[in-house]
Amino acid sequence: MKALAVDSAVSRLTITAKNDDKTCTAIYNIGMKQSETIVPAIDYVLSKTDLTTKNLDYLTLTSGPGSFTGLRLSFSALKAIELATGKPLYGLSSLKAYAEPYIEFDYPVLSCIDANKDRFYAGIYSKDGMILEDGDYSVEELINKVSSIRNLVIAGPDNQKFKDLLKTVNASIQIIAPQCQPVTTETLFKLTEEEIKKGAAPLQDYDGPVYLRASEAEIVHSQKNF
Repeated sequence: MKALAVDSAVSRLTITAKNDDKTCTAIYNIGMKQSETIVPAIDYVLSKTDLTTKNLDYLTLTSGPGSFTGLRLSFSALKAIELATGKPLYGLSSLKAYAEPYIEFDYPVLSCIDANKDRFYAGIYSKDGMILEDGDYSVEELINKVSSIRNLVIAGPDNQKFKDLLKTVNASIQIIAPQCQPVTTETLFKLTEEEIKKGAAPLQDYDGPVYLRASEAEIVHSQKNF
């Protein structure tokens, strides 16, 4: 299949185009400069795989949780392509995408993103199904959730930080926390094509990022209206 995938849920922007067996991936660890990079990067990976947006079978992205700004950028870019070409756009949980490469392990997989303020966006996955739904959890809550687990895989861009926090309170737990993360967009292709085979519907016009937390502006606004 021919497809375009974007992961902008964290500061590392990953974009991959796939033309059947030919792929091109661009990764930018550039923090807040994603806005000036995403469109040229999309053009670049498409050109390297001999594709145009009209040739694509589908578009896919990490729909959140993650960076408010990053998620808005990827949704804006891919929805513009969807509007111009009519190609279907699919969204997958960022946390599920980070956990997927380890899902066949015999251990639960805690997928996490540092949400600041001593909190993590996290979910716990296994090959038998969801153990903990994606949510915005305090460090204490997550540590309590895994207190009875003896062996744990920690995935996601901030797995090392959570591993260190967990080890300070539970030195006996056996942790696998890979330092080198797989390319998320490759996982997005796999998961999206599984969803397509199941007949899953693409995102609708009104669908947007899954934040799991109100933005600072929303919090301030709600406090003023209280």
